[in-house]
Amino acid sequence: MPLVTRSGKVGLASAVGTTVEWYDFFIYGTAAGLVFNHLFFPQFDPLIGTLLAFATFSAAFVARPIGGVLFGHFGDRIGRKSMLVLTLTIMGATTFAVGLLPSYDTIGIAAPILLVSLRFIQGLSLGGEYGGAVLMAVEHAPAGRRGYYGSWVHMGVPAGLMLGNAVFLAFGAMSPESFLQWGWRIPFLIGGVFVLFGLVMRLKLGESPNFAALKESDDVVKLPIAVVLRKYPKQVLLTGGAYLAIGVTFYVTTVFGLSYGTQQLGFSRNAMLVFVLVAMAVTFFALPVFGSLSDRVGRKPVFVGGVIAMGAMVFPWFWSLNSGSHVLAMLGYVLACVAFAASYGPLAAFFAESFETRIRYSGISFGYTLGTLASSAVAPIVATWLLDATGGYEWIAWYMIAMIVVSLLCTLALTETSTAELPDGHPRARAGEVSRSTAD
Repeated sequence: MPLVTRSGKVGLASAVGTTVEWYDFFIYGTAAGLVFNHLFFPQFDPLIGTLLAFATFSAAFVARPIGGVLFGHFGDRIGRKSMLVLTLTIMGATTFAVGLLPSYDTIGIAAPILLVSLRFIQGLSLGGEYGGAVLMAVEHAPAGRRGYYGSWVHMGVPAGLMLGNAVFLAFGAMSPESFLQWGWRIPFLIGGVFVLFGLVMRLKLGESPNFAALKESDDVVKLPIAVVLRKYPKQVLLTGGAYLAIGVTFYVTTVFGLSYGTQQLGFSRNAMLVFVLVAMAVTFFALPVFGSLSDRVGRKPVFVGGVIAMGAMVFPWFWSLNSGSHVLAMLGYVLACVAFAASYGPLAAFFAESFETRIRYSGISFGYTLGTLASSAVAPIVATWLLDATGGYEWIAWYMIAMIVVSLLCTLALTETSTAELPDGHPRARAGEVSRSTAD
């Protein structure tokens, strides 16, 4: 019972911190879809302005693999907890700074340059955040519950997006002129304050027992990423590839969908925010269900089922949105996000179990962030470009399906890990298990 209680506390602390981190990250995406084209790229026509706004959004994804390697290095050498505190602090400071940033009309070209710079720093932070949050939850969890507790970290994603959209929804009720002039800044300034709550939770955590045992055995690796690239290139590529379906589905629906619904289909800004808000509420509760299911039936069956469901929902999601019906659009969003949750729920445990303790932070961070770079970063840009080039949604849908097929193939090539212990000789491991954490 004490182990379960500790696992729950760590899972909750990880989820709270991740919620704050993703709130900061997602309000940028919401603003990119709604206001940044007007404020920071007004000299361009609406299409180019929207593309450039999404490009600044994608700058963070370019930085995420770098952040994953950088913070992963120190996370595998110094500890998981210290990196989580540092990444959350960086995210809060940059988010607050965006809220204070002058627009193009005030300081000219310096405005978008500063915007991209702050977004890049956010990406560095989030690239380091993910691996640490996952490992704190998974490495504290009992063997038969890693999928469940790992999903708590991912619950911070819909929670952060819900919180961000709810704040934008509240301030979006003001006049369009006031919102563009100053209202959009409030969510960013609030984000800087939210960080304090996440920091309080994380500072109370103890270090991961797996890493503590590693430090005690003096088996820390001097250059973790070198070991990852030499011994685990297959796992890095396959985990990154397996993520593609998740990234393209999530960011097309929640980021591109905002501009598509408002600019092309005539939905109000608030209506689109409500669609996303409700879908994320359903996702929040679905994630631990699928994470727990993966503990019982295996990571691959649940993950593969989610990937297939995402592929099956691509065209229906567009049809529901194009219908113009608020009810059908809402239903399309909910079903697409449930499909997403089926794969995202077990992902934390699935990916963490693919690497040994001494390089796990670097391994999971590098593989995951490469996947986000290849899918999440470019999905809104590709979708916007395809819409303008073809005048319809069909090629966007086929682009999504192509990414999902690649994701399916990579997932099938991964090894099932739900019944195995973490490969590190942890005290909770089965008697007689041989540790793979040998000296390099």
